[in-house]
Amino acid sequence: MKINIDNSSPTAVFQQIIDSIHFAINTGELAYGEKLPSIRKLASENEIATNTVAKAFRQLEFRGLVTAKDRSGYVVTATMGGRYKERGVSTDKSEVHSVVNCLDAGVMPGAFCKVTEDYLSGDPEKCNIIHADGSGTKSIIAYLHYKETGDASVFHGIAQDSIVMNLDDLLCVGVNGRILISNTINRNALNCPGEVVAALIEGSESFIAQLRDQGVNIYSGGGETADVGDLTGSVVVDSCAVAIMKKKDMVRNEITPDLAIVGLASTGQSNYETKENSGIGSNGLTSARHDLLSGYYAEKYPETYDSNIKKDLVYCGPYKLGDDLPGSKFTVGEALLCPTRSYAPVIYKLIQEMPQEIRGLIHCSGGAQTKCLKFGRNIHFVKHDLFDTPAVFSAIQSVSGTRWEEMYKVFNMGHRMEIFVPGPSVNKVIEIASEFGIAAKQVGFTEAAETNQLTLNNDAGDTFRYT
Repeated sequence: MKINIDNSSPTAVFQQIIDSIHFAINTGELAYGEKLPSIRKLASENEIATNTVAKAFRQLEFRGLVTAKDRSGYVVTATMGGRYKERGVSTDKSEVHSVVNCLDAGVMPGAFCKVTEDYLSGDPEKCNIIHADGSGTKSIIAYLHYKETGDASVFHGIAQDSIVMNLDDLLCVGVNGRILISNTINRNALNCPGEVVAALIEGSESFIAQLRDQGVNIYSGGGETADVGDLTGSVVVDSCAVAIMKKKDMVRNEITPDLAIVGLASTGQSNYETKENSGIGSNGLTSARHDLLSGYYAEKYPETYDSNIKKDLVYCGPYKLGDDLPGSKFTVGEALLCPTRSYAPVIYKLIQEMPQEIRGLIHCSGGAQTKCLKFGRNIHFVKHDLFDTPAVFSAIQSVSGTRWEEMYKVFNMGHRMEIFVPGPSVNKVIEIASEFGIAAKQVGFTEAAETNQLTLNNDAGDTFRYT
């Protein structure tokens, strides 16, 4: 292909290459599976350095637009994660996992979280699990609400988000005893005064108390507030959780063929929640925020986004926080700020009543519906009967034009926890979930395959395949 290089343009040559190829892919000039010209050929035809072309190709690969093939150059791939990656976020964190996978896998390789020997108390029959996560960019939406209304209590939900993203990952290794959690608040003190910190602490303590009322033995271990105005224009809320448990009680995620996949809904109102949940969780909020909210927020609050992001991807939606969300009873702000649901009360009871039947637990967080691909070996995951797509995700897809196959990699799309059990145990899982007011159903099954792969059918009759 011929790329028109403008040497007088202020845009760097490698960026011109990126933009030209990206545009060609978006318009269909370059089709899925089509081979790009070699680096050497493209450099020669356009009279530019091979290193410049190589740099552009590497950036296109990071965006998920092309992939390198051994000795055969680059080919166009499905643009999964295109908009997400262009905003500086990775859906699958493959570059992180390529490093982490080289490290010690702990005492139980394949478990949902890394499990170590019991370094804390030295008991050879026990193990330690430590986990760190946070509310992500959802805290920025709370910041926008706070700036517009002056209501700091919105950060109560952000405190819950940060805790749940740790707690519900720990559930997936079967944690059933005491959990100690510590919070870290990184803020710009000029924009987030003491009342914001107070609300986050109050929200954290209140939510932990609610969990204990439900039989979840979680306790506060204090935390840290750091004033880091050079790092953030608003506020970042993270947590770290640690637990000790018996090795024999672990859920090892030994996912095999011929298991049923039961999904626990992310929407509705459980009997331990005070409000109905939109299903949003704490993943994909970078895209949700920019795709739904209008340029009003970019103009008024430039501290809430990265100036390196392409302008047409920054707050490019039609809504303000107080606008009604189509197809729902929520406003846009209410839908985006629904606190992330914890499934801890349900999972605790499942582990107590049917420990032998539970073969795997997967929290559909980073990677969303494709998270399962990281677990088991030689498994074909088939998800053929998902929950109806919640209104908040339909709205994001509608206004952004994001491909559906990308949506399922970024958002939970209706269920955020999966339980893998033998077929005869499905009804028992559904019954236990219903005791807590949470909808559950068999969303799929597993079968043997040469490598891990996922086939997903949505409610519109589309079929997507992931590897």
